[in-house]
This record gives sequence, C-alpha cells and structure tokens, in this order.
Amino acid sequence: MDTEELDEEERAKRKLEKKKEELKRRFNAEYDDAWDEEEKQDLYGQAKDEINKQLALNQQEFEEDDAEVKAAVQGHLPGTYVRVLVRTMPCEFIAHFNPAYPVVLGGLLPSEEAFGYVQVRIKRHRWHPKILKSNDPLIFSVGWRRFQSIPLYSLDDGTRNRMLKYTPEHMHCLATFYGPITAPSTGFCAVQSMQQSKASFRISATGVVLDINQSTEIVKKLKLTGTPYKIYKNSAFIKGMFNSPLEVTKFEGAQIRTVSGIRGQIKKAINNKPGCFRATFEDKPLMSDIVFLRTWYGVRPKKYCNPVTSLLLADKQSWQGVRPTAQVRYEAGQAVPHKADSSYKPKERDIVSMLQQIQTLRKEKDRKRKVQKETRREQVQQSQAKVEAKRLERAKRERKAYFREESKAEKRTAKRGASGDGGAGRPKKPRASAHTA
Repeated sequence: MDTEELDEEERAKRKLEKKKEELKRRFNAEYDDAWDEEEKQDLYGQAKDEINKQLALNQQEFEEDDAEVKAAVQGHLPGTYVRVLVRTMPCEFIAHFNPAYPVVLGGLLPSEEAFGYVQVRIKRHRWHPKILKSNDPLIFSVGWRRFQSIPLYSLDDGTRNRMLKYTPEHMHCLATFYGPITAPSTGFCAVQSMQQSKASFRISATGVVLDINQSTEIVKKLKLTGTPYKIYKNSAFIKGMFNSPLEVTKFEGAQIRTVSGIRGQIKKAINNKPGCFRATFEDKPLMSDIVFLRTWYGVRPKKYCNPVTSLLLADKQSWQGVRPTAQVRYEAGQAVPHKADSSYKPKERDIVSMLQQIQTLRKEKDRKRKVQKETRREQVQQSQAKVEAKRLERAKRERKAYFREESKAEKRTAKRGASGDGGAGRPKKPRASAHTA
C-alpha cells in the first residue's frame, strides 16, 4: 500500500516537473534576447519543426499497426503511390496518355457543378500587346477548370451596366460570360490561345469573381432617327423610326428631340401606317428637321462554354477552340467588310440648298414676327377700346350730372318768376349813386 502511494507521488512529482520545464521553455522562447540570430528561427522553421514533431508522434503511435490501418486513420502520406479508379473516362485519354505529362486530380463541390452567367472584375494584362474586344473568345482558368467562353465587357456608371466594345486602358472593368458557377473572390487568368507558337506574352487578362447576387443586365446605347411627314402646329407625325405599332407602344412617353433643339414626346402609334406615330413638341418643328430618340437596349452574353480537352489529344498544346473573327479573316485572306455609310465623307456645301434653307428659316421667322406683331396690335387695340369705353362712360355721367343741375336751376328760376313780387325773397336794395350822395 505504501509502495503504491509512493509511486503515485513520484508520478505526480514528475508530471509537475515536466509541466514546469514546458512553461520555462515557453517563457524563454518568448522573452529571451533576440541577439543570437543562430538560435532564433523564423515562422517557416517553427512550422516545419511542428510538422516533424507531429510526424514523429504519429509514427510512434502507429508503429505497431499495418499499412491499411494507417491509411484508414491518417490518410495517405505525401510521396505515397496510390491507384485511382476514375469511371466514365474517355478512351482518347488512355490512347494518348503520356506518362511524362503531369495530370492534376481535383474535386468539385455540388454547388460548383451548376452553370450560369458569371460576373467578374477583369483587367487586361499590361504586357499583353492588344486590347480585348467584346464577343471575342477567351480561355479561362478558374479553380480546377479550364474552359473557353465569350465574355461581354461592361462598366458600372452608378445606374446601369453600360456595354463596352473594348477593355479600357490601365483600369478594371466588368465581364460577364456563361460558365460554371464559381465561389466569389476566386482568382482567374485568361489566355487567347493554348498554342505555344505565339512569340508575345500569352496571358491576356487577370481578375476575380464577383458576388453572384449582382445584376448581370447589360445595356448599350441606341439612337433611332425619323423624319416628320405631317405637321400641325406643335404636333407632328413621324415616320422611319420604328417598324411596327408594337415598337411604338414600347416607347410611348419617351423623350425625343430634333436637330434644331426642339424637345418633344412620343404620344401614340398610328394603326394604318406601321412604324409611324404622333408626337408633340414645345415649338412647331420644320419638315427638314430630323427627329432622334436616345435610349438603351439590353444585351445578353452568348451562351457558350467549351471545356478544354487538351488531355485527350496526342499533342497537348494543339487544342484549339473557337477562333476570333479577326483571326478567321486573316487566315482566309478576307478583308474587313466596309460599309459605305460608316466612312467619312468630305463635306460638300450646296449653295442653292443652303440658300433655300436660309430663306425658309427667314420666312419662318418673318411669319412668326408678323403673328407676334398682330397679337400685340390686337392687345393694344383691346386696351385702347377699354380706355375709350371708360372715357365715354365718364363723359356720359358728367353730361347727365350737368344737365340735371341745369334743369334744377331752371325750375328754381321759374318758381321765382311765378311769385307775386316778381321774385322769391326780400326786395332788392337800391344801389347808391353819386347824385344821392
């Protein structure tokens, strides 16, 4: 009994000493002077020592167990040769397998197997010689996947995602393409071709995946033009801007403008003339005016995603997907199609038409001036007529009052003459004369 108690005390004492040594070692490691650079280790050395200690501890723990138990508990150690069974493997992979070409195996989460529109923040690499164009295919390397898709570039101006034809210089922009759904904040890089024959820098762009809940609606500018064919004061009937009444109905209430600066609004479509509509303006437009409508049109990226299957080929660098339009034209020896309406033309000044326009404008100004003059004259005449009517009324009242007083005076005189003394009142005093005096 005493021996067992001594053994317990001895074990407790050893345990306490071991604990004190560990605390002392930690204290020395934390507060010792850092002048001795040989004894001090960096973070990488400390992590490596901890890994070695853990490996030694695991080896000591599983020293008596067989390899199957070790693999079941702690997994396969780095450097161990394993055999992997992959089902539904294409036969081309086996036929063109190259042991000298490394193959990386990885896994995907269930949420990463879905496909949809992915929005990323992208920037052209500064060493890439050319800018990137919308709807040109790119090969993306995102996570475990490599696939080819057709991105559509845009820029957020605060209210909408405005489509860009090319990537901006030295700044980021947004890109939307169809592909596998990837977790946000995942980095990626993009190349235009898998072939190594290119002498220039291969990486075209880099970026990061944005949040999935952001809007992927992209719009681009649309400018429609039309001409008036009937004008009634401030209303006009416009043609050549739309093709059907349904299109007019979609833009009812939209703001329009003429070349001369007169603003207006689309009111209603005309049923018997497809594409024509009635519009109201702030002022009367001219028949020579061109009416235009500035609006936004929604565009969507092309639904295309082609995984890179270079491991199924004998030459791993010869995989080629969809080629850009410029490359197809270059290889076929075709020139870029030229539209005659898009080319700049020298400005030809037709003196006769210019004089006719000036004369038309002058006549229109003279007509407006005459209308304004007539309006002012009518207003002056109306005001003068009102003043004359008031003057006549006042003269009439004064004449009535004068004749009324005259009538009253005559009546009084008649009453005096009708009295007995020839007058009404006291007799008149005789005037004093010089003889009387």
